[in-house]
Amino acid sequence: MDTAIYHALAQQDDPNRQNRQPQQQQQQALPSGHAPQGIYQQRVIPPQQPGYGYPPPGPNPYGAPMPSTTPLQFQNPYAPPTQLYGAPQAPSQQQEGSSGIGGLTAQMGGMGITDGAMGGVGASPGTVSRTAKKKQRHAFHEIDQAPSAPVASNPPFSPAASQFPGQQGQFGSQHGQFGAQPNTFTPGYQQQLTGSQFPVPANPQFVPGIPPTSQAQYNASSSGRDSSSGQVDPNAIPSIPASRDLAQAHYNTNPYATLAQHGPPPTITDYAVIDQGNVSPKFARLTMYTIPTSQEILNQTALPLAWILQPLAKQRSDEAPVPVLDFGEAGPPRCRRCRTYINPFMTFIQGGGKFVCNMCSFPNEVPPEYFSPVDMSGRRLDREQRPELIRGTVEFVVPKEYWSRPLEKGETIEDRALKWVFLIDVSMEACNRGGLTAFVEGIKKALYSDLSEGEEPVKGGIQKLPKGTKIAIVTFDKEIHFYNLNPSLDAAHMMVMPDLEDPFVPLSTGLFIDPYESRSVIESLLDSLPKMFSAIKNPEPALLPTLHAVLGSMEKSGGRIICSLSSLPTWGPGRLFLREDTKLLGTEKEKALFTTEHQSWRKLANKMVDAGVGLDLFLTPHAYIDAATLGYVSSTTGGDVFFYPNFVISRDTPRLVDDMVHVLHRETGYNALMKVRCSNGLQVANYSGNFLQRTVNGDLEFGVIDADKSMSVSFSYDGKLEKKVDAHFQAALLYTTREGERRVRCLNIVAAVSDNGKDVLRLVDQDAVVMLMAKEAATKIVDRPLKEIRGNLTEKAVEILSQYRKNFSAPSPPGQLILPEALKEFALFMLALLKTRGLRGGSVSSDMRTHSMRLLKAMPMADLSTYLYPLIIPIHNLAPTQGFPDQAAEGVLSIPPTLRASYSRIEEGGVYLVDNSQICILWLHAHVSPNLLEDLFGPGITTLQQLDPYMSEIPVVETHLNAQVRNLVQWLSEKRGGRALKLQLARQGMDGAEYEFAGMLVEDRGNDERAYVDWLVHVHKFVQLEVGCF
Repeated sequence: MDTAIYHALAQQDDPNRQNRQPQQQQQQALPSGHAPQGIYQQRVIPPQQPGYGYPPPGPNPYGAPMPSTTPLQFQNPYAPPTQLYGAPQAPSQQQEGSSGIGGLTAQMGGMGITDGAMGGVGASPGTVSRTAKKKQRHAFHEIDQAPSAPVASNPPFSPAASQFPGQQGQFGSQHGQFGAQPNTFTPGYQQQLTGSQFPVPANPQFVPGIPPTSQAQYNASSSGRDSSSGQVDPNAIPSIPASRDLAQAHYNTNPYATLAQHGPPPTITDYAVIDQGNVSPKFARLTMYTIPTSQEILNQTALPLAWILQPLAKQRSDEAPVPVLDFGEAGPPRCRRCRTYINPFMTFIQGGGKFVCNMCSFPNEVPPEYFSPVDMSGRRLDREQRPELIRGTVEFVVPKEYWSRPLEKGETIEDRALKWVFLIDVSMEACNRGGLTAFVEGIKKALYSDLSEGEEPVKGGIQKLPKGTKIAIVTFDKEIHFYNLNPSLDAAHMMVMPDLEDPFVPLSTGLFIDPYESRSVIESLLDSLPKMFSAIKNPEPALLPTLHAVLGSMEKSGGRIICSLSSLPTWGPGRLFLREDTKLLGTEKEKALFTTEHQSWRKLANKMVDAGVGLDLFLTPHAYIDAATLGYVSSTTGGDVFFYPNFVISRDTPRLVDDMVHVLHRETGYNALMKVRCSNGLQVANYSGNFLQRTVNGDLEFGVIDADKSMSVSFSYDGKLEKKVDAHFQAALLYTTREGERRVRCLNIVAAVSDNGKDVLRLVDQDAVVMLMAKEAATKIVDRPLKEIRGNLTEKAVEILSQYRKNFSAPSPPGQLILPEALKEFALFMLALLKTRGLRGGSVSSDMRTHSMRLLKAMPMADLSTYLYPLIIPIHNLAPTQGFPDQAAEGVLSIPPTLRASYSRIEEGGVYLVDNSQICILWLHAHVSPNLLEDLFGPGITTLQQLDPYMSEIPVVETHLNAQVRNLVQWLSEKRGGRALKLQLARQGMDGAEYEFAGMLVEDRGNDERAYVDWLVHVHKFVQLEVGCF
């Protein structure tokens, strides 16, 4: 991470400019555990209000007395009373005492689940019985781990059991996995499965109890609850924020080696990757890294065997880029039987004359030009000089027979660069509501941001587009308007196409032009569009004929269409109608609203995929717009839908503009085809995602594909795997880069094989399991009733937990809650999934539900994790060093511990950043301090009423707090993949965004689903029924 993007105090008139350090360039073959050093800003604090989470030098300016405390345990003057909720503890601390384990069973006993368990009914928090000591290691999420002391405030890590073996102290030996040479490995390795993935409880000591329904009840609450009262201690159950923070703390200073003998980091973690032959988890993640030998053993775990893919995912700047290899007209070596591409796990025999396929075990002749002798161990002598033999992810330039359309005489690679069409809605709704103005502004910023007249694109800048890129601009309402943008013209020439039954392109030249050669013509046209069509205002747009006409101009070249739309397209062929029927919402017939009824739209989507064309939609409606039909074309072609319901120009324009910039400059390919191969004994069962699949188990086709697209592939058994032979998987994505070059990107991964279900469970990737279930559930929503899908998710969660308890855990009392070590937070993720807009119960508009469903199917892996369980960062009690580059970890921003998504964690007078990868809310309590508002928003801002409700950015103010918060917002923005980050204010009791904030508190009761504690009790009862405990 380049810390130069963070602020010392302000971006303008920086008082610390003289303290800047020159940026150091790091050149290294492999990434270290941190990002390259940026320009570090010294924290010089000007006169201002004191900080918010540490003792001020004098009286507290916020009125309430502030007790003295150590820097590591900040206590805010607005902390909630501790009588009901107990004493808060630093989130980084882990407790494994009777209050977290022994009390849990007793509390469940109070609910009538069991008559006796660890500690006994009514056991005090500090008491652990002999039974508790004996069964403690199986209390709720242990797998064959050595028992620890009954009461330990911070139990030490075992190096063998730690997920993070490269860090001292609680993470084990300093020489762990990363002490070996980064590129040395054995292709046919068998993992030694020792220890567990997370060897300590993943929750801080905090006892909220039942969330209060009012502030008065909150303040009048009585002191702590007895475990026998029937209340489960929420602190004794797993916490997603604590688990995330624990992993991030490790990977701040340690890289992840892809052949490490432990699972990958959580998807939301920022980490550097050392590619040792297995694909980076940023590109692909298996649901389990030890594969069962048979379907019977897999059924014992009830877990799915699948692979989550994001083949063009963005890498960190300090990671080695994906190598691009050109084998000439011969192409890369491949297996003659199964067509697997050469990879690090193929073995060479007969002195290097043959290579044995790692998928089908077929021996192949080595091409003469690829021959190299081997050493005594069978390794090629040139192995270290061959990236395809040591890297898990590589790209091959493919020969001409793999091109979708051969190069014509005189045509170059640059002539095949990606073409863009900006399709602009100029109907009455777009003009009146500001959608046209916002879209035009987004085009200008995406093309010409920070570029003066006559300047060339700056290398590496946001305005850079590949050489040879061409764009076109088309507008539409009841008619289609094409524009000649030839640079020799003084102004663009408009040509109108009124024939909507059989539209065509009336231009032979001047439609597709270089955006920099014709900059003056393009900018003049874009500036004139809002005024030009404000006097015309045709109310009904004709979208389908416009798409057909534009497709006609791109059939031979491929490309990407970016289209704005502000109202339902009700004109011309393929017109859409109002299908929303509130009587169907929440019923079994509701699924009809999620399907695409018009066959003409389905045929258009297939034609666009055939031509290598994708569609991105920017929807800015104020009413129903039939996202099910419109989004079908976008999702089938591999495009995106950017949805801004109830569009407000002052609030949503900055976000739309930044989304447009991201779309134009992210890694993108077109005319793509994907094939997944696996070892003998396994076969591809099905795929989930946004793509076109013409036949069952056929290849995946994409009009376009980009860095933000993910998909899943599930596997089944067609035989039995051998325990002594590893399982191999390869995904090959054939696509044309935006520069016009035809390539295939290969992702390779190897996993151990075992006939022991416990070995399988130790290396389960919880995030991958959750993502697979989310994608499959979203795929079924058009075919099955929502109630059935929700029930299936609950049943699957119960099945996984009950199979673990039945087959792999030691005997334990019936009321004892037992969770697999690698799936500690799985139940909470399932609850969060059930609360998403796409799957929640109750009445949700079909547009919102359909949009959420398609997000689940294709959004980036890290974004999906945040979408299910948001990041919540308190900013009213930041430590002085938080929000600035961490002095202990180079290149890392110091981030405060994130909070659990529950209102019980909200403090009176608090201010919180809440981000779920789609929307970022700045929530302000009604009793927030005036001094805090002044330091954050500027002088004179002392009340919530003075804030602009449509504010989308933190203003630049010369205060310590303001710089901290802007840095945190920038950090959140860098973590995002598919959507730009703009703030939305949610002032308590004042703004409608509070409904969004409430929906993000997934641990509380809401969204037609239980609270977290109630959900665990609910699931646990069904687990007991499954295992026959009653």
